[in-house]
Amino acid sequence: MKDGALDVVEFLLTTRVYDDERSLDENDLPPRYRKVFWTGGDDEDEPGGIERPLSVTNNTARSATGIERPWDAVSDLMFTERDEFTGSISLSESEMAEEWFLDRADDARIRSNPTLAYYFEGADGIDVEYESAREANRPIQADRVWIDSLLEEYFDDEEEEEMLDLVDIRAPEEIEMTLDDLVLTEDQEAEINKIVKAIEHREYLAKIGLREIGKLLFVGPPGTGKTSSARALAHNLDLPFVEVKLSMITSQYLGETAKNVEKVFEVAKRLSPCILFMDEFDFVAKTRSSDEHAAIKRAVNTLLKSIDDISLIQDDVLLIGATNHPDQLDAAAWRRFDEIVNFPKPDLGMRADILRVITRAMDIDEFDPEGIADLTEGLTGSDLRMVLREAVLDALTEERTTLTQQDLEDAVADFEERDTLKNMDMIEGDHDALVAGGDIGGSSDGGSGHDHSHDH
Repeated sequence: MKDGALDVVEFLLTTRVYDDERSLDENDLPPRYRKVFWTGGDDEDEPGGIERPLSVTNNTARSATGIERPWDAVSDLMFTERDEFTGSISLSESEMAEEWFLDRADDARIRSNPTLAYYFEGADGIDVEYESAREANRPIQADRVWIDSLLEEYFDDEEEEEMLDLVDIRAPEEIEMTLDDLVLTEDQEAEINKIVKAIEHREYLAKIGLREIGKLLFVGPPGTGKTSSARALAHNLDLPFVEVKLSMITSQYLGETAKNVEKVFEVAKRLSPCILFMDEFDFVAKTRSSDEHAAIKRAVNTLLKSIDDISLIQDDVLLIGATNHPDQLDAAAWRRFDEIVNFPKPDLGMRADILRVITRAMDIDEFDPEGIADLTEGLTGSDLRMVLREAVLDALTEERTTLTQQDLEDAVADFEERDTLKNMDMIEGDHDALVAGGDIGGSSDGGSGHDHSHDH
């Protein structure tokens, strides 16, 4: 069997079954196939979708399977054929193709493809259930193509597109971290597990009238993983992630701030089920207690009202607020949330765990994470990633990809020296510029990166 033949035959079988079985829909196709066949609507009022029949060519098969030369992989099989005029690839003998595939594919492969699970359920020697395969498959609403198609449909004029620039919308497939990548406190794990159960049992909660649930406030210093945890939750639950920084949405387009706030919540409701993450929530309290422009105050009042009106149970939107300054929140802000989740700086044991996680792909001689953790009291997960970043770069300047414990200890000392300089009052200018803002493969969380929930 040529390399890639099994993948290409699976693709051919899937497209044939999907074309024949009209009861199947987009959620029965693996995401890698949906991406290939997704098309925009014929006009601005029609959303995108997947239209039958599905056409298999070298291009579509290559995109779906990652096999560079799909036809070459299956051309010597007796049940495949290619139309030289159209370039389409198809099965000439379906039953032979099915037998060939079942002889070589394990149950796990079939379970990962709801279309084939539907078709082969009940076949001799095959232990698959269609319903469980479909349930485990990432829903179409989590795909980037679906998100973009919906946004184009509902926010198509220039003014509304400007508003969309104020929010960062990520598909779950675009979020690299998962909850398994994070080091969480027991309290954090407990609260996340509660909200996961609430999302799974939304219908039950609605039935018993428990609707005031699904509004979380993450509080803690910068770099302690508030954003990373929210994103990881979106990844694990296959939910689109809508992120907005409140200071930005209420500082741009001053005369339109209230309208922009309303649009953010409209975006979230359109993309539901989803997570709406509102960073810098202390901005609300600052604005309410200051002499800010009346337009911004109206926007903040609109924000508070919109929070009151949105619901996980009714609207399928999980709202997560985050603040580095909980002391600045007033009662009006606090009472909007049904759960408060604390993100403190990590203790020694958690710092050691964080170091183990973020060094998994690194080669370190005689690595002693507890020893480094003991030297880094008061550092966050974001800080620890910065330490590792500097150790790696310093080693690379010596043409080394293997680190030593001494490299890490030197990096800790350098970090502490730079941190001291950054906070000296006599230094003028942009203090933050003294410390590089990036981290190894991570993303921002007011300074936190990919695994910064590890700081918890």
